[in-house]
Amino acid sequence: MATQSAPQELAGIAPKLVEVTNEVLFQDVWERPGLSPRDRSLVTVSVLAALYRSEQLPYHLGVALDNGLTVEELSEAITHLAFYAGWPNAMTAITLLKKIADECSA
Repeated sequence: MATQSAPQELAGIAPKLVEVTNEVLFQDVWERPGLSPRDRSLVTVSVLAALYRSEQLPYHLGVALDNGLTVEELSEAITHLAFYAGWPNAMTAITLLKKIADECSA
């Protein structure tokens, strides 16, 4: 799994938020044995896309690719969620995925 951590520039304004993000979310929740990092990434990307969390989505799309998901698998997941979470959410997510895929292939 890709090493994840909260942006350290936020520690100056929200040290506790950075601490619990790193220690609880990334070092505990993401490391639990019940799901693989790949599966956790698929769940996370799907939820972020469904909830239109486009600020966090690019980071987690990159983590998903690092965790073994392919662009094609992410595209399929986003296409599937369009019917459950709404077309605008899916179009935003697929646009972000395309940008990341283009950057990776450049």
